[in-house]
Amino acid sequence: MLNDYNLTMLTDFYEITMANGYFQSDNRDSEACFDLFYRRVPDKGGFAIMAGLEQIVNYLKNLKFTEEDIKFLRSKNMFCEDFFDYLRDFEFKCDVWSIPEGYPIFPYEPVITVKGPLIQAQYIETYILMQFNHQSLIATKANRIVRAAQGRSVMEFGTRRAQGADAAVYGARAAYIAGCAGTACTIADRNHFIPAMGTMAHSWVQSFDTEYEAFKKYTEIYPQNATLLVDTYNVLKSGIPNAIKVFKELKPANMGVRVDSGDITYLTRECRKMLNEAGLEECKIVVSNSLDEYIIRDVILEGAEIDSFGVGERLITAKSEPVFGGVYKLSGVGNNGEIFPKMKISENVEKITNPGFKKVVRFYSKETGKAMADLIMLRDEPIPDGRPFEIFDPDAVWKRKILENYEAKELQVQIFDRGKCVYKEPTIEEIRETCREQVDTLWGEVLRFENPQTYYVDLSKPLWNLKHELLNRYGSENL
Repeated sequence: MLNDYNLTMLTDFYEITMANGYFQSDNRDSEACFDLFYRRVPDKGGFAIMAGLEQIVNYLKNLKFTEEDIKFLRSKNMFCEDFFDYLRDFEFKCDVWSIPEGYPIFPYEPVITVKGPLIQAQYIETYILMQFNHQSLIATKANRIVRAAQGRSVMEFGTRRAQGADAAVYGARAAYIAGCAGTACTIADRNHFIPAMGTMAHSWVQSFDTEYEAFKKYTEIYPQNATLLVDTYNVLKSGIPNAIKVFKELKPANMGVRVDSGDITYLTRECRKMLNEAGLEECKIVVSNSLDEYIIRDVILEGAEIDSFGVGERLITAKSEPVFGGVYKLSGVGNNGEIFPKMKISENVEKITNPGFKKVVRFYSKETGKAMADLIMLRDEPIPDGRPFEIFDPDAVWKRKILENYEAKELQVQIFDRGKCVYKEPTIEEIRETCREQVDTLWGEVLRFENPQTYYVDLSKPLWNLKHELLNRYGSENL
């Protein structure tokens, strides 16, 4: 696993060339502010789920360059010796704020903000993007699948389809945060306390002379969790009859059958009928086989009799849209604690950034507890105090919304103070509960899969004015 190694050099090479360049220029002692955000929700959804912060915190706590790292960089014949001395004494000194894991997040709002020495704030870009993009992607997909299951248990079964070991482990972690009941990945249980779950493979059934013998032996060994795979040969003609026979003979404490192929709706309805007729109403039915949120939603609508789902490749790879697209952009530079706003301008409007040192405030209705809107503000602006104020629809600026009777909450919390971690990291169970609670604050119109209502995310008036002042200034300079 990558976490067994010093990860400081897990970076794009240009982060190192820029660090050396800053070191040898007038920007050597400059300070900077960067924002990590994303531009578009995967699968045309209404929101994403923040995940990956725990790994980012561990990375920043252990950020240092070894003599082996310096030896490798020296071999490139590109960097000055004074720069190697700087790396040898490197100590992370940035301030970091982040929206906690489990929270719904929306396009363009700063999820993580880093402020500190320019060289350092720039250097960490690659790793924090990698963890944020991967885990937020999987958490977002998993949450869609969990919501489609309508209260039925969802197990993450994608380890063997994951794109590498870390993708399997951190994918399982992200899926659990988003509401999955457990994972097939054993090391994720050992390292991250995510319940490991599993039944049997077709090879177990095939390795015995008969299906009945295979089921009996498994149930004898695991009477507390006897879930039998019934589609190795024929679900209705042999699988279910043999399972019923074994369950009636051995009477295991917990029993279930799993269907991994075929017409899920038809087979599970027939399975339920046969099990009930045998007096095994308590026997659970589990299904797997290339599931996603749309298939799960459809089979439930069709009347399938399913107690839980095992979801693999389409979850762990986010197959329908496997790139999250988070970015990390400079929003200010300065010295001696004073940050001057910067912004990127592009002919692609979606790539124009928001300048300055910022924060995000979410407004919850005091009447319903539901999230009403988010406001991106300059860091030194006072948070609205309860008086009514107006925001704009991000997709249609002529649409206005008056916020009243609300509770305002600043979303980002401080993680590092001048390089010292000041954040009390929650347990995986606490993060999972946070996700459940915060997703529940969203209206159904935002939660739906097709054509979700766009959640209001607006700029404060001072930030809007600053952005347009810089647009006018930089635009006139390039005429």
